[in-house]
Amino acid sequence: MARWQPHAPERLLVAALELFEERGYENTTVIEITERAGLTKSTFFRHFPDKREVLFGGGTMSELLAEAFDTAPAGAGPLEAVAHVLDAIGRKAFTPDRREFSARRSAVIAANPELREREALKELGLIASMTDALKRRGVPDLTARVAAELGALAWKIAYERWRDATNRDDFAVLARQTLTEVQAAGALC
Repeated sequence: MARWQPHAPERLLVAALELFEERGYENTTVIEITERAGLTKSTFFRHFPDKREVLFGGGTMSELLAEAFDTAPAGAGPLEAVAHVLDAIGRKAFTPDRREFSARRSAVIAANPELREREALKELGLIASMTDALKRRGVPDLTARVAAELGALAWKIAYERWRDATNRDDFAVLARQTLTEVQAAGALC
């Protein structure tokens, strides 16, 4: 085994997803993941604290989110800033070549309660990150919380639509459309 091999996190993710699909999450070990990826156990733990986290990308999405808020236009209102973030994240993280992989990942998560719980916790963390970023932009607390919740809901719905094999729309376009739909639906309540 080579001492250093490129793209270790991605290779571990692919290996884990394949094994989770073949054997189930519960029946797959970190050792099996590393063997499939052609890496070592220490390499795995250098990138991920446990096998559950391999599907959740560590802090990658939070980092993308913070970076996107930093580049949102200064005069943008809360939902426009959120829309900017959805656009930016869509261009970086939800590329067409990731669509099938994302659908497979979602199916594995849906099949396991522990992974569904982690997905929900990650979503809560992203909402908190969006809320904090909006507050740093001077948005009042309640408005920041509502905008972050609406943004997270739009993100979730857009992601479901985007990963559908029959859909060929760009994630950023879907996210903006969905944010508009969510905002309109909220006004009807």
